[in-house]
Amino acid sequence: MGVLSARLSHRAAAMNPAIRAITMPKWGLTMTEGKVVGWLKREGERFAAGEELLEIETPKITNVVEMPEAGTLRRIVAPAGTTLPVGALLAVVADQDVPEAEIDAFLAGFAPPAPVAAEAAAEAAPAVREIAAGAARLRILEMGEGAAAAVVLLHGFGAGLDTWMFLQPALATQHRTIALDLPGHGGSTKAVGAGDPDSLAGAVEAGLAALGAARLHLVGHSLGGAIAALLALRWPERTASLTLIAAAGLGREINGAFIDAFLAATRRREAAEALALLVHDPALVSRKMVEDILRYKRLDGVAAALAAIAASWFAGGRQQVDLTERIAGLAVPVQVIWGREDRIIPAAHAERLRSRFPVHILEQSGHLPHMEKAAEVGRLLRSFIAAAA
Repeated sequence: MGVLSARLSHRAAAMNPAIRAITMPKWGLTMTEGKVVGWLKREGERFAAGEELLEIETPKITNVVEMPEAGTLRRIVAPAGTTLPVGALLAVVADQDVPEAEIDAFLAGFAPPAPVAAEAAAEAAPAVREIAAGAARLRILEMGEGAAAAVVLLHGFGAGLDTWMFLQPALATQHRTIALDLPGHGGSTKAVGAGDPDSLAGAVEAGLAALGAARLHLVGHSLGGAIAALLALRWPERTASLTLIAAAGLGREINGAFIDAFLAATRRREAAEALALLVHDPALVSRKMVEDILRYKRLDGVAAALAAIAASWFAGGRQQVDLTERIAGLAVPVQVIWGREDRIIPAAHAERLRSRFPVHILEQSGHLPHMEKAAEVGRLLRSFIAAAA
């Protein structure tokens, strides 16, 4: 997620523990390098805990590095436009009273990481595997351990389990986490039949039962939010909490033009224009994200699966599933997270639930708050899950 994970060499740390290194974070299973898009603070500027310090372009979307503690940005080592491997030094943080000579000594003693090949990174990454889920097969990624309730992450229409790349690793430090590709998506079964709510929720239910997850913190985005809600309604006794992120199934309105454009896109420009509707700033969408979507849509069975799901859930440019009243009656902790500038499903759907559940509307965020505002969503998830537990 967006919170910084700094790495210091033992020699540099021994020189002066008051000096902290900002290093290139690792987001996603196979990320080996990142590009500094720009710095949001200048050398010599103070920043508060939780402030965003710089933007980094990842293979999917541009994300920010948010500082967990207050400090002063003393030295920028990697200017905007620099591409560096994971773990490489980007900048140095230290109080104003730390002499420049000690900053120089820290830089001289910092040991940069050896470059990691993409193949080696893939081998070292947590294993993605397939499981049987009734008649379907689901691709899943498990990270973390724990005997308490597992955190289940369900993605939106046309996406995949890597949509949680900024959140799952951080959540996995305290919880068992399970991200999966919904039927018709990613590496999961492409045969979805009618693609209706009961069949999609049933496949996920069967997969989770096979994994032996007795208690669940359900987290769903968009289409995955509606499926998470259906699971909570089916399994109230096993649901520890439910987090709905820009969720479908909370009203009839939806941007039908986006659904049509996404289904029809076969060229880069068409896909880029459709994906730009998902975020508050189209510049956040990377070329790799566009290429990955087009590559996925060319897989056998994907076009038919997406069309079937869209016809069942979003026929005529309207949502066919409205779970609002049923969710309002759930006797489990529920929170709602939305982007203020969502152009796919209006934030008004969240506002309708404000009298019943905690509702968080995030500024400068579109339909992907878990990617655009990963650090903020991560804080909301962690505190909510802790309270529910």
